[in-house]
Amino acid sequence: MKIHEYQAKEILRRFGVATPQGIACFNVEEAVTAARSLGGDLWVVKAQIYAGGRGKGGGIKIARSLDEVRQFAGEILNMTLVTHQTGPKGQTVHRIFIEQGVDINREFYIGMIVDRSHQRVCLMASSEGGMEIEQVAANAPEKIHKVLIDPIIGLTEQDADAISRKIGITESCLVATRTLLRNLYRAFNDTDASLIEVNPLALTIDNHIVALDAKMNFDDNALFRHPDIAALRDLDEEDPLEVEASQHHLSYIPLDGSIGCLVNGAGLAMATMDIIKLYGGSPANFLDVGGGATVEKVTEAFKLMLRNPKLRVILVNIFGGIMKCDVIAEGVVVAARQVRLSVPLVVRLEGTNVALGKKILAESGLSIISVENMADAAKQAVAATADTGRAAYI
Repeated sequence: MKIHEYQAKEILRRFGVATPQGIACFNVEEAVTAARSLGGDLWVVKAQIYAGGRGKGGGIKIARSLDEVRQFAGEILNMTLVTHQTGPKGQTVHRIFIEQGVDINREFYIGMIVDRSHQRVCLMASSEGGMEIEQVAANAPEKIHKVLIDPIIGLTEQDADAISRKIGITESCLVATRTLLRNLYRAFNDTDASLIEVNPLALTIDNHIVALDAKMNFDDNALFRHPDIAALRDLDEEDPLEVEASQHHLSYIPLDGSIGCLVNGAGLAMATMDIIKLYGGSPANFLDVGGGATVEKVTEAFKLMLRNPKLRVILVNIFGGIMKCDVIAEGVVVAARQVRLSVPLVVRLEGTNVALGKKILAESGLSIISVENMADAAKQAVAATADTGRAAYI
């Protein structure tokens, strides 16, 4: 789960991480009022979307008067902001963040992410903070320094100081940076985050260390422990189909292909998409119905897939373990009838009660292409895409 910058900063401040003061706004008048209440003569007007590269796309502007705050807020609100992370369609800006300006001396990059290969949180830091950090990682990886954090010990003072020195933090700021890094790790650990990025981390003219930007992602599977964080979710920033899928406890991600995939288990779903590609096809989605699929869940899964105008065929690939093959077969038959399915349906079942499941499919009276293995399933689905056009969904 992602949240906005201003929300991430609110969380980080609770853990003792210094940030500029700011106020989230939803219209121009709120923005002007916010700037006036913050005081000073320099403000930053920031688009709030779930994507990086906002500055390059025109979504971050420096205002030196209230009139400029008004002007920039009007320009940014409701704009379609296109960045390298949004894709060409861009993202509509529904909210902005008015923040106090800061006199910057130097900028750094700080990030924390779960390193699955080492099963530890990895702290990354660079002296090259700012909008070009991706180019730094690609062209000068030696400027990215890393520390793997022992989950029992946590981030030690020694490791925090060592990585701070490597990125050029002066001795006079070492204690403040050490405290900030350890507080960041505490925030990461205590909120079940999957990512924290502070880019840039600024050394100000008056020698303070401040997080000028903040990005936080969280482990969806741990949100039951953090209802306050779950409540921050902004559905306007998410794909409507993914939002609807989550309401039915389905893991769904739309893709650009023409073969819809309904699978139980993320690993099998990935393997299904791979074998479709191997035989020359292209998956229209990732869709994991989980281990407890019901008729209702399968029906909703079919409805989601059928909203894709590129869909030409549906491939159901089920390994029955906890979820028995006869149960999923009944669900497929009922769902196909309910949605009046009119694209080819390829079904591969294996596992518990597979014979009964195949019998249910054979006796359904529906035009179902039943196959024995994944290779045949992929071949049949790819072949069907060549023979069918988009059928109507009622």
